[in-house]
Amino acid sequence: MHTRSQSRNLYNQQHQAPPPVVEQFNLEEPIENPDPLAPMDDTRTMAQLLEAPTAGYEDAIVVPEITADNFELKHGLLNLVQNKQFFGHDKEDPHAHIRYFNKITSTMKFPNVPSTSVKLMLFPFSLEGAARIWLEKEPPRSIQTWDDLVSKFINKFFPPSKTTNLRNEITRFQQRFDETFYEAWDRFNDLLRACPASRIFRNCINSNILKP
Repeated sequence: MHTRSQSRNLYNQQHQAPPPVVEQFNLEEPIENPDPLAPMDDTRTMAQLLEAPTAGYEDAIVVPEITADNFELKHGLLNLVQNKQFFGHDKEDPHAHIRYFNKITSTMKFPNVPSTSVKLMLFPFSLEGAARIWLEKEPPRSIQTWDDLVSKFINKFFPPSKTTNLRNEITRFQQRFDETFYEAWDRFNDLLRACPASRIFRNCINSNILKP
């Protein structure tokens, strides 16, 4: 004779659901196509699919391979380059930045290493702020040579419209009422330095733009 409690336990044992079957999943096995009628071209394993993507993360600047033995950039050179960084502000002169960068990098010579390769390696360290963001947004491997880099850099931070405005200032230059001739001459030369494309105006000393 079974008691009510014993009958309930017997009923639960008879109707208890079987434990779930857990299949081991091998990350190295290719993923099977659940629909045999639908083609599946991607045969990568789950482990491969979970890997972080690497495409599209290459730098914009392509630095040629350096085969010289024991080549190493010194921290002192990096510090010199980073000592005067270009931020991309409106008042900054990208031409002056290129001249300073060329002067710094020309002080270091490496046997069997082209100077342009050194410049391509170091130039990103000379940028900060908006200028660094600009370089990071350039398409991968889109800058192959030093000339490419200078051209893109100048066109970005010194567009043709700015050149036109400066040239107009130079051609219409006049000495102010409250400044001396030497102060005006310095201001005039500042305009010339800011606009290398207008160096032909240096012969204005012989024109009527400035009169002592």
